[in-house]
Amino acid sequence: MQIELLLFFGLLFMVAFLYAAVGHGGASGYLALMAIFAISPMVMKPTALLLNLFVSSVSFIQFYRAGHFKWKFFWPFALTSIPLSFIGGTMVMDNVVYKKILGALLLFPIIRFFFFRNTDPKELKEPNLMLSLLIGGIIGLLSGMIGIGGGIILSPILVLLKWTDQKQTAAISAAFIFVNSVAGLGGQLIKGITFNSDMIAYVMVAFTGGILGAYFGALKFPQNILKNVLATVLALAAYKLLFTHA
Repeated sequence: MQIELLLFFGLLFMVAFLYAAVGHGGASGYLALMAIFAISPMVMKPTALLLNLFVSSVSFIQFYRAGHFKWKFFWPFALTSIPLSFIGGTMVMDNVVYKKILGALLLFPIIRFFFFRNTDPKELKEPNLMLSLLIGGIIGLLSGMIGIGGGIILSPILVLLKWTDQKQTAAISAAFIFVNSVAGLGGQLIKGITFNSDMIAYVMVAFTGGILGAYFGALKFPQNILKNVLATVLALAAYKLLFTHA
């Protein structure tokens, strides 16, 4: 049991490190990891959102200081996502259905990291307000239901629509993840939140991985290599969730 716990902590550190290095909070990775280690979804959802708060804040500060955050792009998504993330957080799902939806949502970052590269600044377009509000609401509801911040879904959409470049996408996604995680946790408080007895250790490990990942991702490591490694790990987790009894 002790060896299994140490293995979990080591993998948790790596997930936080890799996600923070590419500007994400990591909830989808934490959820996939906890599912593989047979942790109950009742514990998984609030745990992932709480870890998200710490890691996404580190990423957001990094990109905000560098001047990549665009408020005018962010607020329409947040306006509709926050209330719907709260509503989603009050919903209870069947365990099997929950894991299958989680596995399907992991396909978003896999596609994003493997196939989408940085957008040429000359190709960037102004975002559409109504479409932004619609996208924010849909992602917010899914975020609250599953226990993610929604950045893994928002990022590929921003890149696909050519509304933001890679660093702007990371900054907006990090802020989006943070506010949705707060809202989702608020919704779960109504139903009652269950945390693992090792929660403090979870937070310390993930936060440390997040700080180091944000630092090395910004200054030291090639982004494309990090994205390919993370996408490979997520692909394995998605396969296990979708096609096995994880």
